[in-house]
Amino acid sequence: MAGIDVGGGHGGKRSLNQEIPLIPFIDFLLCLVSFLLITAVWSQMARINADARVPGPPKDEPQENVVKEKQLNVEMRGERYFKLIWKEGSTVVNTVDVERKPVMAGESVVRYPDLAKKIQEEWTANGSHRAASDKKLDQAVLHTDNTTMFQDIIAVIDAIYTPQREFDFGGGNVKQVPAFNVTFAVN
Repeated sequence: MAGIDVGGGHGGKRSLNQEIPLIPFIDFLLCLVSFLLITAVWSQMARINADARVPGPPKDEPQENVVKEKQLNVEMRGERYFKLIWKEGSTVVNTVDVERKPVMAGESVVRYPDLAKKIQEEWTANGSHRAASDKKLDQAVLHTDNTTMFQDIIAVIDAIYTPQREFDFGGGNVKQVPAFNVTFAVN
């Protein structure tokens, strides 16, 4: 223990001398300093540098001429039509409506032959990746809502996989593969 003598206590006055426990106080201060140092490092690690001009690259980097890939968007939100939309980035290039005519191919198997035929025609006219040496596939996004039946979704994905193209796997191994890579989006 440490003491502080402030004088006094003479002539009937109460003594003002106090003993202050400095060891626990020093221990507390050391713990506090170490805690503050450690959390200061953690707060730097948890910080993310963000740019408010999202999306796109920051202005200080030189922008290259980015070629926007064409993408087929297949919307099956309506009851009567499919909508085929070709986009380059956010720019709509072409839009086609296809009547929704399901054909039962079994007890619970649905097919859309008109949709498959139209997707084949659209890929022939607008598809980007055709060469066997091209390792990329064209992109197709299937947009639907939560109420769409699973068998209908599978039938539309099968229709999107209808266009085939040659793909070189290397070593002279060339096979037919679907022309589209399908992404599924639900609202």
